[in-house]
Amino acid sequence: MIETVVFDVGETLTKDDRYWASWADWLGVPRHTVSALVGGVVTRGRDHTEALRLLSPDIDVAAAHQAREAAGRGEHLAETDLYPDVRPALGGLRDQGLRVVVAGNRTARVAELLRGLDLPADLVATSGEWGVAKPDPAFFARVIEAAQAAPEQTLYVGDHPANDIFPAKAAGLRVAHIRRGPWGHWWADDQSVVEAADWRIDSLTQVASVIAE
Repeated sequence: MIETVVFDVGETLTKDDRYWASWADWLGVPRHTVSALVGGVVTRGRDHTEALRLLSPDIDVAAAHQAREAAGRGEHLAETDLYPDVRPALGGLRDQGLRVVVAGNRTARVAELLRGLDLPADLVATSGEWGVAKPDPAFFARVIEAAQAAPEQTLYVGDHPANDIFPAKAAGLRVAHIRRGPWGHWWADDQSVVEAADWRIDSLTQVASVIAE
């Protein structure tokens, strides 16, 4: 029986539109160019920061993050950045008595912004706070700690095969792959993802029903 549901952040709970648009504006290139390049690296199974390096080969991404924050053009999250099914899905799971955790590859600043949105979650944490990022097994060890449940009683919901589905499964967690965002759509019917995922969903509101089944 599932006791805890853990949600990835980017393109599971939040839309990345603003994130990539802000990078395009910072680098002084059309937003469509960045979106197209992100799509290109996705289909190659590469890290999304490669899109930035295609535009600026010498870029230090961490230093650029800091520079953007210092210039007042750093990370930002608002209610409009959430997918519309986030609050009803997370709130419904808590109403059923399940523990709800948010844990993804994001900065400590994003963790603060997410907590500021007062999501219906028992815990919000990011790789920036934990000092370890997906797909490192140590990240999923922290997920299991945060879940306060056995791995087989914990469901991890995410969109990215390499960062979410495969490492979560390797850690002994149950896994739901959501068809959302570039990674979720591109890899939705990949045979390795189909075999690894316990469930495949199109909306977070389906989580409660798949658990019940």
